[in-house]
Amino acid sequence: MAAPTLPGPDGIQDDAQWRTAGDRIQTLLDAASSGGAAARERAEQLVREVTDLYGAAFERMMDAVMVAYPELADRFAADDLIASLLLVHGLHPHDVEHRVARALDGVRPYLGSHGGDVTLLGIDTGADGYTVRLQFQGSCRSCPSSAVTLELAVEDSVRAAAPEVSSIEVIAAEADSGPDLIPAEALISRLHRPTAWQPVPELSGLADGEVGGFLVAGVTMLACRLGGNIYAYRDRCPSCTATLTGARLSGAVLRCPACGAGFDAVHAGAGIGGDSYLEPVPVLVRDGVLSMAVPQEVA
Repeated sequence: MAAPTLPGPDGIQDDAQWRTAGDRIQTLLDAASSGGAAARERAEQLVREVTDLYGAAFERMMDAVMVAYPELADRFAADDLIASLLLVHGLHPHDVEHRVARALDGVRPYLGSHGGDVTLLGIDTGADGYTVRLQFQGSCRSCPSSAVTLELAVEDSVRAAAPEVSSIEVIAAEADSGPDLIPAEALISRLHRPTAWQPVPELSGLADGEVGGFLVAGVTMLACRLGGNIYAYRDRCPSCTATLTGARLSGAVLRCPACGAGFDAVHAGAGIGGDSYLEPVPVLVRDGVLSMAVPQEVA
């Protein structure tokens, strides 16, 4: 008998609806509070009972599947929706280290687009959960903005894959690693800017060498595609503070149409012959859709 197959993206109806189910459940619980503490407690108990019931069923299903079709483990783990439910019930087929390593592999193309990389040094177990120790490498040339961007992308990916991780520590690289090392002080500082990931499926329509403007959560962003990779920046020239609307690419150099300043679109928007930088915006595939990370205070 052939192993059963999981439905592909086209076979999953209203996928986005289920990905936001947690928010809707929380909204209903908050609404139940209007009936008083007793009503809120009953609503929370109902959710726990339902969750425990489905968790027990998932556990039996996973036991049966793993005996009959163990190769399905990777298929389940690769589906974001299934994996998230398995994580809730402690039934994910892969351990924390495997999931963190896979998460880092998934974000490496983005890090590489900014001239960076990350190494998993280890995972420690503590009373409050797991602590992931990372070390960044790269050639962002002392750009704190880019350093924070890379840290944000990695942290988002790791926490999505392993929510039981309580903290992420960035270890300073060796002093002799070369002049192009991303500054350790910029990386070690934890990200304090609340960020919302916004789906921008229109990004996939960019042609190679094309520059486009996109309104994301009320903020204008500039994005371009080079060699199959997409790079995004805030729509503001750091040299003259003007909009970059009308900017064109010359090779990998993005030039401001107002003042003519050039920026390396591939390497974190580094200024050509100057110290100014464009403000990079993380772009990752989340839930199968290209998305941008927009700081909430900006949006």
